[in-house]
Amino acid sequence: MAGALDNIHPGLSQQEAIRLLMAPLASLDSQSDPYMAAAHLINFPGKATEQALLRLVGDSEQAQPRRIARRKAVEVLARLGCCEAIPAIGRCLQSDDPYLVENAAFALKELGCQDTEIHATLISLLEQPSQNQRVLIQSLAALGVAQALPSIQKLQEADSPGVRGAAISAMAQLGGSREPLRQLEDSMLLPNQMDRQSAIQDAIDAQAVELLPQILQAPVSPVFRMRAVKALWPQDVVQLASLNLLSVLDALALDHPESLQLVHAYDQAPTDEFLIQEFFGTDFSRCYLALQTLRGRSAADLWPLLHRRWLDEAHNDYGAHYFFIRLFALLGDAWPQDSRAIIKAILDEAIKTPRPQFMKSKPAAVLALSRLGCTLSEANCEPLLDPLLTPFWECRYAAVMVAPKPCLQRSLRDPSSFVAARAAEALKAV
Repeated sequence: MAGALDNIHPGLSQQEAIRLLMAPLASLDSQSDPYMAAAHLINFPGKATEQALLRLVGDSEQAQPRRIARRKAVEVLARLGCCEAIPAIGRCLQSDDPYLVENAAFALKELGCQDTEIHATLISLLEQPSQNQRVLIQSLAALGVAQALPSIQKLQEADSPGVRGAAISAMAQLGGSREPLRQLEDSMLLPNQMDRQSAIQDAIDAQAVELLPQILQAPVSPVFRMRAVKALWPQDVVQLASLNLLSVLDALALDHPESLQLVHAYDQAPTDEFLIQEFFGTDFSRCYLALQTLRGRSAADLWPLLHRRWLDEAHNDYGAHYFFIRLFALLGDAWPQDSRAIIKAILDEAIKTPRPQFMKSKPAAVLALSRLGCTLSEANCEPLLDPLLTPFWECRYAAVMVAPKPCLQRSLRDPSSFVAARAAEALKAV
């Protein structure tokens, strides 16, 4: 199924994409054309697309552009749900290209492969450290291959946190002990962000609802924490041990750094310029630490620096974009008077943007406007609460948090149970 970021070449037809897929490399304008064509074909489900991708998967040409495109073709066939591709994808497990093997293992998991010979090959690949053992373990666990238990059990002591966590999760999924799942708590606070994200995914895969309190404090993107809540929170349950659903969702929407266990610290007081630069990094723990530190700085001193960096690059950097908006909210009414119209314009644009990579900024901007004292009118609320006009449910949830009560009646029927529950709670307070 195509996603929001798939159709980045809207003028490219299915016929032309299929031609680029197998055209002689020397005839192409760009050596990346075969990969681009394979990726674009997700937008054209059907036999013609599947047959073209299968031809590429079965092709023996080893030129690098073709190898890279073949990896993508395997992924796209899985996303299209093409079960007829399972034998061809299974043969890719014999490739000397470890990235093709990795994509094939993932694809076989997505397609629900029940071929026992392919399962045996996946198990044998676990003995090869050159392969992506994490993905192989995840695939075997998702496919319910109990025969893999002895091989997976040994990897619970692997040096790599990602492999170790996947093995611990897989053992629980395949009927082994769930006690080692507690080890994932420590991995959620490792210095490497990928390791933290992997630990959260391992908890989700094992349905380790008992680890939700630790997941909610992990310094990763709120997207990962929200994914865990959606995957693990039992349906129609409001209170889960010490956790209240709406309190959890509100905290995720507000995303205050104080609610997280940060894994970094400063050994001396950093400059404002350094802290702002941290927003452009990829490690969310560092971003949240900078945000927490900037909260204690002068908004009047920060504004000229922030405004310049916004105009230069932050407006187009989706990570910095999010943290700038969070900072606008945290300092709220402390911003100098001459900055407020500009900040409001930034927030309005963030709410309206159709760019998929900026989606997590939308609910942040809704809440930031409220912190700046900008009350949402009923006219402004209507599109934000409409699932057709605002399909991103997190944005509708944020709007319910700050919308006037007369706007909330329709949200009781929202397709997201989270949004509907938040609206019901807000209306109780009338």
